[in-house]
Amino acid sequence: MAPATVVTTPCKVNLYLGVHAEKDERGYHRVDSVMVPVALCDTVTVSDAPGLSVRFDPPLEIAAEKTGVWRAATLLAEALGMEPRVRIEVAAGIPERAGLGGSSADAGATLRALAARWGASPLDPRVVAVARRVGADVSFFLDPRPALFAGAGDVRVRAFPALEAPLALVMPRAEGGSTVEAYAEFDRAGEKPVDSGPLCAALAAGDVAAVAARLHNNLAPAARALCPEAGVVESWLRGRPGVRAAQITGSGTCSFAICESSGAADAVAREAAGFGWRAWSTKTVGFAGGIC
Repeated sequence: MAPATVVTTPCKVNLYLGVHAEKDERGYHRVDSVMVPVALCDTVTVSDAPGLSVRFDPPLEIAAEKTGVWRAATLLAEALGMEPRVRIEVAAGIPERAGLGGSSADAGATLRALAARWGASPLDPRVVAVARRVGADVSFFLDPRPALFAGAGDVRVRAFPALEAPLALVMPRAEGGSTVEAYAEFDRAGEKPVDSGPLCAALAAGDVAAVAARLHNNLAPAARALCPEAGVVESWLRGRPGVRAAQITGSGTCSFAICESSGAADAVAREAAGFGWRAWSTKTVGFAGGIC
């Protein structure tokens, strides 16, 4: 019996999210997305078993068979001609329905772990194709480093050097809508995104101040419409001492603040927790196989 394979996966924030009105043949919006990994992590452990089983800690409210992890395992087994005789255990530290990519991170980490066990590179075209079938952000988590994605947000266009920046993550008490609901809201009232070029240039140069000045998310108005408290958090963060810039990530509800120092991020997280908001002081990270 092979030893267990353990993969620690970061979450992500969107420095740039540009949703377009056009849709592809699958019905997915065209999306340009610049994501960076963040040191708030889940751990996926894969070991041999008589058949496929998936367990989450803490448990999810949906059946394991309906998760991205289960779908990733079954689709990759089919693509590589393997039998999914594995037990997959997910220890979750990334909050769900936050815009931090938790479920995509778990699916991506599962694909990386299974690819290693089954003798494939995580960037093997068959693995990448499965990632794209499972979900738009899953491809990012096959090789989680700063990158620009296009297509439906699932095709990597270019990677960037690691960005080192302290962050505060803050979630409201109220629950927001789902990603599907956010996109439906965007279809009713969404606006065109700004050009991603200036943000990408700042990221390529490693200029944290310039990156902070060019944050963009044209899905954020939809997230605020579905969860007004998310907008309150976002605005509150922008007014905190030591915060360079703040923005809702993805489809919400979490907002992130790029801070001038780790001490500033600590102070913001402590103050936010005092309001009953969930908050973390963390950082963006380079990726070298394990970061948490």
